[in-house]
Amino acid sequence: MRNVAIISPFALALAGAVSGCEQQTGDKPAPFKPLYEGVQTWLLDGDLVSFQVKMKGARDNSDVDAYAECAAAQYALIRGYGFARHLRTNTAEEGGTWVGDAVYTISPALPRGLKTIDAEVTVSACDENKIPTV
Repeated sequence: MRNVAIISPFALALAGAVSGCEQQTGDKPAPFKPLYEGVQTWLLDGDLVSFQVKMKGARDNSDVDAYAECAAAQYALIRGYGFARHLRTNTAEEGGTWVGDAVYTISPALPRGLKTIDAEVTVSACDENKIPTV
């Protein structure tokens, strides 16, 4: 029994050291090269706006969300507003093409809620990240 207690921690440490080893294949992840295919905008009611965005090369739904947010921020500025609030975004991917259906409210003052955006700051960030706006 005593030998098992001495060998067991050693075996455990050795197994942990070996499990961290990976075979290096030289493969690197593909660079992020999105293709933004456009935005369709619908004014639903006063300050309620729908954005349909379409893109290829998205890594996941967060890239689609960012594209819709950039469109919403620019749209708010075009309409003379400084802020927007995200209500929802539905995303879907089929055959490498991602589609986002987002709804925002736009307003001249910072709206209540957790998912608010300052349109000028957001458009600036979109420019820096090379995400097109409306």
